Amino acid sequence: MHIHFILHEHFEAPGAYEIWGKNRGCSLSYSRVYQGDPLPEDLESTDVLIIMGGPQSPATTLEECPWFDAQAEIRLIGRAIEAGKTVIGVCLGSQLIGEALGAAFCHSPEKEIGNFPVRLTEAGKANPLFKDFGHELSVGHWHNDMPGLTPQAKVLAYSEGCPRQIVQYGERVYGFQCHMELTPEVVELLIEHSQNDLRRAAEFRFVETAEKLRSHDYREMNQVLFSFLDKLTASR
Repeated sequence: MHIHFILHEHFEAPGAYEIWGKNRGCSLSYSRVYQGDPLPEDLESTDVLIIMGGPQSPATTLEECPWFDAQAEIRLIGRAIEAGKTVIGVCLGSQLIGEALGAAFCHSPEKEIGNFPVRLTEAGKANPLFKDFGHELSVGHWHNDMPGLTPQAKVLAYSEGCPRQIVQYGERVYGFQCHMELTPEVVELLIEHSQNDLRRAAEFRFVETAEKLRSHDYREMNQVLFSFLDKLTASR
């Protein structure tokens, strides 16, 4: 199985998604667009496309961020979905999936930075890929926006600060506004980039301090993510 990652920033690393792929013996490739890497022209050899996050939004222009071509990524995601590929979007990536399917992103009710509980909706409880999720799960968050919803989309999980944490867009197409891939190493990169927000943690309901972020045990959310990925790709 071959996985291709689209990475928008060095500090928005694939974390547990990459660990899972390596542990399962997958071949991995990357478009590090922040380094000038091109997007793949041909998806024939790609089984799974994973689009990671970033401080950009789908509305960010090339003038604002020269290495982020939102429209090119949206077109690529649309092609991947049409070809029946497994497509996973994380944070910004989830918003780009919605855009590719005609659903505009929007602002989340709350800024979230830290680890907060996410709960499954009835649709989430009925989805066998999430049977190991439990009643609620503390997962990572690092966002201001959230993905749009198509008429067919199913919201599978929500948090107190955001009603669209996990969205299923198709049989093999999932958007994760939340960050279940966080590891201590990835968190350090994000902390380094987010000093201004973290210094103002007391001003927000759902923003934790750097110290609290460092003290969290990320293994449980990673294991639940691994279980989801195993089930999602079982027939690949």
